[in-house]
Amino acid sequence: MSQISGSLGQLYLHSLPTVAFVIILLVILKYLFFQPLAEVMRKRADATEGAIARAREQAGAAEEKSREYEDAVRAARRQIYAARQQDRQHALGDREISLRSARERSEAMVKDAQDALARETSAAKERLAASAHLLAHEITEKILGGGGSVRA
Repeated sequence: MSQISGSLGQLYLHSLPTVAFVIILLVILKYLFFQPLAEVMRKRADATEGAIARAREQAGAAEEKSREYEDAVRAARRQIYAARQQDRQHALGDREISLRSARERSEAMVKDAQDALARETSAAKERLAASAHLLAHEITEKILGGGGSVRA
């Protein structure tokens, strides 16, 4: 047993430089590799989370802008519809005025034509009356035969 414990002691003694080397290597790796790597990973995670947060903010802002745009489009459509309605009302009013004017002109033309027809009828009646009087005179002369003059 003492030989085993002596061998173990010797093994421990020979392994001390390796253990010391491993400890020194771990310390060097910790300060030169793991801490900078952890810092880079932390910064990367912060940057990623920040980018995600900014993206969410921008998405929210984009949604708000989209809602504002849709509201503006709806308002513009309402204005266009109102303007169309107003134009339609003006057009109907103008049409009504044009129809009324055309109706008045046509009524005036009909009245003028009726007046002209009445004048022509009156003139024709006068001519017929004069012709009838002359014709009656001629017939009377032929029937009565004569040479006398008849007064009208």
